[in-house]
Amino acid sequence: MTLRSRVAALEAELVAFRRDLHRHPELGRQEFRTTKKLTDRLVAAGLSPKVLPGGTGLICDLVPPGTPAGTELIAFRADIDALPIPDAKTEVPYRSTVPGQAHACGHDVHTTVLLGTALVLAEALRDGRLTRPVRLIFQPAEEVMPGGALDVIAAGGMAGVGRIFAVHCDPKVEVGKIGLRVGAITSACDALVLSLDGPGGHTARPHLTTDLVTAVARLAADLPGALARRMDPRWGVSLVWGRIEAGSAPNVIPQHAELEGTVRCLELEGWRRVPDQLEDLIPTMAEIHRAKWSLDYKRGVPPVVNEVESIDQLDTAMRRQFGVRGEEVVEATEQSLGGEDFSWYLEHAPGALARLGVRGPDETQSRDLHQGRFDVDERAIGIGVELFASLALEHARL
Repeated sequence: MTLRSRVAALEAELVAFRRDLHRHPELGRQEFRTTKKLTDRLVAAGLSPKVLPGGTGLICDLVPPGTPAGTELIAFRADIDALPIPDAKTEVPYRSTVPGQAHACGHDVHTTVLLGTALVLAEALRDGRLTRPVRLIFQPAEEVMPGGALDVIAAGGMAGVGRIFAVHCDPKVEVGKIGLRVGAITSACDALVLSLDGPGGHTARPHLTTDLVTAVARLAADLPGALARRMDPRWGVSLVWGRIEAGSAPNVIPQHAELEGTVRCLELEGWRRVPDQLEDLIPTMAEIHRAKWSLDYKRGVPPVVNEVESIDQLDTAMRRQFGVRGEEVVEATEQSLGGEDFSWYLEHAPGALARLGVRGPDETQSRDLHQGRFDVDERAIGIGVELFASLALEHARL
């Protein structure tokens, strides 16, 4: 059997598995049912998955007999969690059965792609066609901060890994294609809460106290621009507020105010510098208004920076498997300002994240990520499996 026919033989099972996950979404670090379903299927395939210490997510190694000690693994990662978003699809039988939760980012597809890869490679391992060790990472909690990639790494999930790959659904890319980019493909993303405090007072006498509403308004308006001027503009640093809160009555100057937002950055160097720059800027700006301040800065994720050789391997594998009759199956893709914790793995080994096309050829309206109507053309599952399995089997011959 060819790789294509092996994947085709699994198609019905994989589509059913994806739809089951879609009906039963689970939020980050709560993916117990998903983890059990994966574990049971992998064990049935003759594999030995290991559940992570937190009880959700798992790692599964496929190691050919006689593999020399120290041989580097090629790793593939899928994220298994869902989002706290209501499923707005009413016309499909696999609509979420969990109120307020949905697989609105395609993680059910990522998970199913990696499961299909496991089943194909398990057969290759039994037949002696897999000659290089492979690690499959089913990661929990990608959508929460700090992301589940850190759980995997803390559990030793990157020990011995020489290269790592992942795909992410992209509704802008047509099914049958992938989007590739060398260098940063996502943004760094951190969260912060800036608190301001003062003695409070009467709005008739602002000169006798700290006018906290004015202070928080000025920092909300001025801090993003001041931070940007401290940074190389090529780094694309962007501080944007999502919440501002101060006061409860029109004639009372409050004692506490808060700003909450995110910092996004296109380059690693800028991402590393942001906290120190904020700690330098805020005191002077707060002092002007006689406000006390505190900053709760939460590191999120650095940008995903795709390594050139890993992109070359993805490009070659995709064209080898699907590039028939001169059809273009690989396209360039832009950098996103979204965050993705796959970036943490790339601190330990080179690798790349590809964008997996999930838009149907006749679909005229894009269903964007993180929206309740998000859905995919399920042919993308087999394409992802074939891409990953081809990489693993070709990597075995390098």
